Amino acid sequence: MRPDDANIIGNVHGGTILKLIEEAGAIISTRHCNSQSEEDCVAALARVERTDFLSPMCIGEVAHVSAEITYASKRSVEVQVNVLAENILNGDKRVTNRATLWYVPLSLRNVDKVLEVPPVQYVTEGQEEEGRKRYEAQKLERLETKEKNGDVILPVIHPEPYTVGYSQSSLIHLVGPSDCTLHGFVHGGVTMKLMDEVAGIVAARHCKTNIVTASVDAINFHRKIQKGCVITVSGRMTFTSNKSMEIEVFVDADPIVEDSKGSYRAVSAFFTYVSLNKEGKPLPVPQLKTGSEEDKKRFEEGKGRYLQTKAKRQVEKQALTQQ
Repeated sequence: MRPDDANIIGNVHGGTILKLIEEAGAIISTRHCNSQSEEDCVAALARVERTDFLSPMCIGEVAHVSAEITYASKRSVEVQVNVLAENILNGDKRVTNRATLWYVPLSLRNVDKVLEVPPVQYVTEGQEEEGRKRYEAQKLERLETKEKNGDVILPVIHPEPYTVGYSQSSLIHLVGPSDCTLHGFVHGGVTMKLMDEVAGIVAARHCKTNIVTASVDAINFHRKIQKGCVITVSGRMTFTSNKSMEIEVFVDADPIVEDSKGSYRAVSAFFTYVSLNKEGKPLPVPQLKTGSEEDKKRFEEGKGRYLQTKAKRQVEKQALTQQ
């Protein structure tokens, strides 16, 4: 990891890690989808499940990214990715990230055509059944997310500190050839990197301290983004606990070359950040001030996600202690 991969404190940007994770997932899923297919295809990112940043990666460390296919439905494939950070001075390694991604194979002849996925050989019947449950769960969540995609972020004049309007941010980016695959569509990792950048700005504006990505809730890729589009990446604070912040981020694409097509919601996600002091210890987070009814509603929804995640971690912790 180089200095341009990190923030001013030396922690590698979460978006840089997400980009590495997506590249590994795209490679292994594209290989698998072409292993038995009569029609050449490329695996396109459809969804990233909750991703936890277990430990910050620092400048000078080497990232080891490994990917494994864990389930395949008829037209999608699940990939699990692990990231290790290696201190090349002493050889010590530690796990920094775990992520689950879903890809769909798109025909190279017609990128709107989704092909069938070759079957996966499972070690046990239980693995296939567990994978099917995960597939059904993420499918349901994607449908629920699509129904909530009408929101827009409007500018606020002279906002009060610690309100939603005070820290909300947007980034406008023209999609160029370097952002895209050989077929002219944006890499999922590029989009996630921009989303993390905006979420980081929102968190930093709210706290005025060093902030790092703690986790990313499910990232849903609703529609492909073509080369030449102008994308607007918008972020706003939705919830704060004592030591964490939830930021909603979405990406709208505007195909400016084609007048007949209007802008559309392409991607949406929730990022969680924590505030750290110079020694890397967690700091208290200023509480978010909610003004409108919509702000209060989003705060309560974020609180629900926070409590659900907290309860899930406690269950996982208890399961580990019993082993």
